[in-house]
Parts: sequence; C-alpha cells; structure tokens
Amino acid sequence: MYCLRSASLVLVLVVSSFPAMAAEDFEPFIGKFEGKYSSEEGGVEKNRDLSVEISETKDGFNVSWETTTFKKNEPKTKSYSIDFVESDREHIYMAAQKKNVFGGREPLDPMKGDAYAWARVDGPKLTIHALVITEDGGYEMQTYDRILMGDNNLHLKFSRIRDGEMLKTIDTNLYRQ
Repeated sequence: MYCLRSASLVLVLVVSSFPAMAAEDFEPFIGKFEGKYSSEEGGVEKNRDLSVEISETKDGFNVSWETTTFKKNEPKTKSYSIDFVESDREHIYMAAQKKNVFGGREPLDPMKGDAYAWARVDGPKLTIHALVITEDGGYEMQTYDRILMGDNNLHLKFSRIRDGEMLKTIDTNLYRQ
C-alpha cells in the first residue's frame, strides 16, 4: 500500500511539473475584432481595414488576421493565419505552421526565407513576433501586441523593423464583433 501511494505521488509530481496548456492564457482573446487605421505615407493618406480572429484549436489557438489597404480606391487584401501550440516554457507558444513527416505541427524554417513566429501571453497582452532572415543575411522583425482594454476593445500596436531600422508602426483600436 505504501509503495502504491508513493508511486501515485511521484506520478502527480511528474505530471504537475510540465507546463499545462493554459487555455486561460488566451481564452479572453477569443473572438473577432475589427477596426480602421489611417496614416500619411509619402504625402499620401493611406487607409486600412484591419481584422483579427482568435480561436481555440485542439492543441492551442489560432490567430487569423487580415489587412485591406486602399490605393486609388482599389482594395488590396493580405491574409495570414497561424496556429500556436504550447512550448516547454510557460505562457510562450510556438507556431505550428507546417506538418512534419509524422503529422505533428512545427514552425517554418527561417533559413529558407520563412517567418519564424511565436506568441507570448502576458496578462491582457498577446504578443506575436515573426522573424525573417532576409536574402542578404539581415533580419526583419514584425511584432503584433494585442492588448485587451475591457471586454470589447483590443488595442493593436504593430511594428516592423529591418536591421534595426523602424520601417512601420500601427497603433489603433479594434472592436469585438
């Protein structure tokens, strides 16, 4: 009986030492948010429609976002979608953008020009980083901070940096649909 209790205690300690998939991490972010952003670039006003949808998946969560820009009233839309799964580090999720030979999900390869992405949840802030190694061996880093401001407001802070130079920033609010 003593041996069985000890084995049960060891099993409980071993299982509890692994980081749990903390659905409570990303659960408040689940939903669809939309907003607009206007800026002036090179003397030309640019308008953007922005949307992001965050949903739970079997193994983690998915972030899908879309940006529509309007040039001469012609809309141009770019869409992205990334699944994130737990990592060995608490509150940090790795991208699961492709399937490996065993059917598991894994990140893309930045040495092949793919973006390496990961997510971090820090209280009301969900941050996604995407790192690209450029053709000349430099880097480009895109950071999306999505900060919950109450139940219906998601504040977006986006930045794109190439080799230490800030190329673009967006700072706007998206609203739960």
